[in-house]
Parts: sequence; C-alpha cells; structure tokens
Amino acid sequence: MKGSPVIRDAPPSRGKEVAPRILVVDDEPRMIRFIRMNLELEGYEVTEASNGLEALEQARDQLPDLVILDVMMPELDGFETLRLLREISTVPVIMLTVKADEEDKVRGLELGADDYVTKPFSPRELTSRVSAVLRRAALPAPAPKTEIFIDDRLTIDFARRQVIVEGERVDLSPTEYRLLYHLVNNAGWIVPYETLLAKVWGYEYREETHYLRIYVGYLRKKIEENPADPQYILTERSVGYRFADYRSQAE
Repeated sequence: MKGSPVIRDAPPSRGKEVAPRILVVDDEPRMIRFIRMNLELEGYEVTEASNGLEALEQARDQLPDLVILDVMMPELDGFETLRLLREISTVPVIMLTVKADEEDKVRGLELGADDYVTKPFSPRELTSRVSAVLRRAALPAPAPKTEIFIDDRLTIDFARRQVIVEGERVDLSPTEYRLLYHLVNNAGWIVPYETLLAKVWGYEYREETHYLRIYVGYLRKKIEENPADPQYILTERSVGYRFADYRSQAE
C-alpha cells in the first residue's frame, strides 16, 4: 500500500449544511449501534465498518471527516489498521480501547492517532472527544505575518506554514505546527504543560501530559540537530517546556 496517494490533509468541504461524516470501526454490532445512535443524536452522519480491511476501503471511498477505530479486532487489529490508514490518509482518528494501560495509549499516538477513549465510556465523553478532535482538525493555528529567523540552521514562516532546517523544508503535521507556534510565540518563557495542552489540544486535555511528551519528541526529531541534546525545545522538569530565546541571541 506504500506509494498510494494521500487522500487529503484536511476533510473536504461538503457544504455548511452537511454534518461531519464519521466512520465507526468495531467488530461488535452492539457497540457500533451504541456509538451510531449517540453520534446521530448530535447531528453527525455515521458510516460503519466491522473490520480493518473494510475500514481502509471506506476511508478511500467515503472520505470520512473522522474515524473511530477499535483496537481489539480479530485478524487486522486497530493498531495495524491505523498504521496502514496513515499510509493513505491523514484523517483524524480516535482509538477505542478496553485497556487503561498507558503503553496502549502511547502506541496509538505514536502510530498517528489523534485521541483515544477507554471502554466503557459514556455518550457524553465520546461526543466531547469527537467534537474536540474535529475542532482541532478544522481550525488552523493563528500565524504571525513575518518570517522568523531562529539561527543559521532554522527558519520558521508560520504564515506560509514552512519550517526550513539547513535549507530543506520540513513537513509538520497540524498538531506539530500548532505546538511549535505556541512554543516559539513564547520564546524564552516556560509554558506550563497545562497551558500547552489547552492551547493545542483543548481545555479537556489539560491532564494528558503524555500527548506533549510524544509530540515534543516528534518536533525535536524534525528540527533539532541532536534530539537527545535539544537546543531549541527545552524541558523544564515537572513544569513545562521552553523554546530557546532566539531574540536575545540575535542582539
């Protein structure tokens, strides 16, 4: 499946009057009915798949705005389905898991999931997560108008969504872009974990510190000369993160 064309970087507009389309993937019919009923009550359009292969076909053909993907499925489990899905699409994905183990959550995020919900969950929790993920996917981060010259290695142009490292353009995901924006916009200052989580993911995510750990790691791999010894994105233990004050260095 490698080399397949990417479906899109953002959900296509089908008109303001059309509800977001959500693909629900689960091998349990009762769970699909439960999710469908509650999402349709909130005005969403729902399609469904009972296994990973069917989900991949639906993602290509139906172009959902969001995928809700169960982890525990026979044959092609949710993690493998997500890995294959990320080869063809950047559609937002919420993982469903029966385990509260952080390793499962981290694994899903590292494979490209946008969020997770642990079973059993309430309708309110599910619809809140769906709303938050769709909101993040739809709203770009605010962009300063000028190009930012960090140093000889790194230049950032938020207006054009361009990050240049050693003369080469580096592609960032929408979440990485928003996180970098808030760090650079507060260069020289410590930004607390809770503030970054609320700004980048939403108010509901203020306790989900592992999201930050994973995405800061992604950014460091893309912009730092040595991610193990970062010079741009600095960790302030037990408090937050700080982007090096490039402005004082330029003076």
